[in-house]
Amino acid sequence: MALPSPGHSVTFRVHTPPSFSATSDLASAIASTGAAITALDIVESTGDHMCIDISANTRGQDHVDAIEAVINQRPGAQVRRISDRTFLMHMGGKIETTSKVPLRSRDDLSRAYTPGVARVCLAIAKDPAEARRFTIKGNTVAVVTDGTAVLGLGDIGPEAAMPVMEGKAILFKQFADVNAWPVALDTKDTEEIIAICKALAPAYGGINLEDISAPRCFEIEERLRDELDIPVFHDDQHGTAIVTQAALVNALKVVGKSIEDVKIVISGVGAAGFAIIRLLMASGARHIRAAGRDGVIERGTVYAEEHRNWIAHHTNEEAFSGSLRQALAGADVFIGVSAPNLLTGDDIATMNEDAIVFAMANPDPEVDPDEASDHAAIVATGRSDYPNQINNVLVFPGFFRGLLDSAATGVTDGMMLAAAEAIASCIDDHELHPGYLIPSVFDPKVAARVADAVSRAARQGGVTRS
Repeated sequence: MALPSPGHSVTFRVHTPPSFSATSDLASAIASTGAAITALDIVESTGDHMCIDISANTRGQDHVDAIEAVINQRPGAQVRRISDRTFLMHMGGKIETTSKVPLRSRDDLSRAYTPGVARVCLAIAKDPAEARRFTIKGNTVAVVTDGTAVLGLGDIGPEAAMPVMEGKAILFKQFADVNAWPVALDTKDTEEIIAICKALAPAYGGINLEDISAPRCFEIEERLRDELDIPVFHDDQHGTAIVTQAALVNALKVVGKSIEDVKIVISGVGAAGFAIIRLLMASGARHIRAAGRDGVIERGTVYAEEHRNWIAHHTNEEAFSGSLRQALAGADVFIGVSAPNLLTGDDIATMNEDAIVFAMANPDPEVDPDEASDHAAIVATGRSDYPNQINNVLVFPGFFRGLLDSAATGVTDGMMLAAAEAIASCIDDHELHPGYLIPSVFDPKVAARVADAVSRAARQGGVTRS
């Protein structure tokens, strides 16, 4: 499963004796370790040495150490410095604020700040809704986290969550021209998080909850949706559910099956799994089994968490009892948002003909994609090095663009289903095939179509101020 990744990209600065073949010899040596060379540059060449920078994607630190050893074994060659290109990108943070207006004179200053700004303040005091027109509120989102469920790293704290939140802010701006700002909270207390978000709300047009652990994330989102008049969206839940739904819409077209008829097995009943189940049911799915660590959630069983009780009440109508592996036999669709290496190719072989497998645990899926593809008609993962990457980036920029454009006050199932259909529609039916179900995150159509679909659904559903 381990392949060289841009996430482990490094640059080796190497001093080596001068020769015509120095660069090609070094490149050959590094390539022999399985690294993927991405750039090569001669920094300096003198009578007694050459200085060469070679950038390569690696599999991680052990691989970097192995490459360094291979280089240093060459006669006269020495690695002088190793630069981690990922850490360099994060140096000093990845975002900043910039001014939209010039300040070149006293005249500019008098309108942007005192005394002129007071007139704008009074206008907003008279009608707070004017804040959407005359401040950043109408195009700004708070990306709120407590750092308790960051990527696959778990509870690493608010400071350590910041690089991810900064990354989200970049994606908001890059793909949908939405301003977003990280709000990393040094508390895990549900009531305190709710109170802070409510206190911050006047400055923002929406709140994107991010990397908050279950089950607290459910109550936080539900309470904020009830108590605020701006949209609140938990990306780990609903972003994942929307992009999964989009991929499934197209996958079912490819294999010629309907959402109402297929048997679906889901691995993972946390935030993402719960939201996926709810959206699948809203789209017409009728046959769902959901499995946690202890096996399939059973109809009639009482669980400690409220969301598991909801799953127990709404899924597994035949009251199946057993493990994930056992539940998979005879299924048409597998959706994994859980943990790596839970299944083998033999398990996938027990599924129905033309099976669909979405193994989305990161960085290692629930089943090896190559093994799964021996038995399933369609395989998708959350990884960028396999076809059909199911990625939330396809959702949240355009989704919030639509929420802000429509002055939405909330989020509905109708908006989410509209967003999923919009993503799916970015690939024409004649283009669909098992290796092309979902558009690229760089497809310029995606955010615009999602924004338009969400905005229309918000207006049609009456979830706007206008």
